[in-house]
Amino acid sequence: MSSVLNIIRTVIFYLSLAVWTVTYPILMLLIIWLIPFRFRHRILVNTWSKVAVVLCRLICGVRWKVYGEENIPAEACVIISNHQSTWETFFLQTLISPQTQVLKKELLSIPFFGWALRTTKPIAIDRKDPRGAMQRVRKQGKESLARKISVLIFPEGTRNPSGQLGNFSRGGASLASTSEVDILPIAHNAGDHWPNKTWIKKPGVIEVHIGKLIKTEGKGPAKLTNEAREWIATTLASKKN
Repeated sequence: MSSVLNIIRTVIFYLSLAVWTVTYPILMLLIIWLIPFRFRHRILVNTWSKVAVVLCRLICGVRWKVYGEENIPAEACVIISNHQSTWETFFLQTLISPQTQVLKKELLSIPFFGWALRTTKPIAIDRKDPRGAMQRVRKQGKESLARKISVLIFPEGTRNPSGQLGNFSRGGASLASTSEVDILPIAHNAGDHWPNKTWIKKPGVIEVHIGKLIKTEGKGPAKLTNEAREWIATTLASKKN
């Protein structure tokens, strides 16, 4: 019975999300050009994401609890998180603003939502061209950080099931090092309640753990990457026990 209820809730959630994803960007497309660039993330992406995760909480019972929020810095940083589902791509947009995110360029072609998202100048990459993607992340990421805009990166590059942590690319650490900003590590278990392999949502509490800043001064990309991954891996493992 609970499985049937979860399916019904999930269908209602996606219908609600579809309506929100069409109506809000259409409104934003009419006025976004009047909003200063620095505030576009807060008005467009931050607001859209907050409504999305609240809809999931109210309809599907997917709640969350954040630990370490006091570690979020006032200055721009590179945010490095593990990647398990779509939920964290929404939720992490609500924690820090302004920020930009590394995403697939195809998302910018989605009618209304993608068109509006394009106005916030995200770092859109072509995954079929790894070298070009790395160069774009380095160039646009450095420009964003110089403008005091944080950059969110999922160094695994793809979603992994809850309980698994993939290899980390050095792109995020390299960007932080060359831009002389610190790294904010984040660990979560979103895959327990928004699984990647199925569209059905499972009620429960997602734990989001925000670590202390990883200082980049005097450290190379390899050391920084290992440090970030080790903290995330250790945090995830400790919450499983």
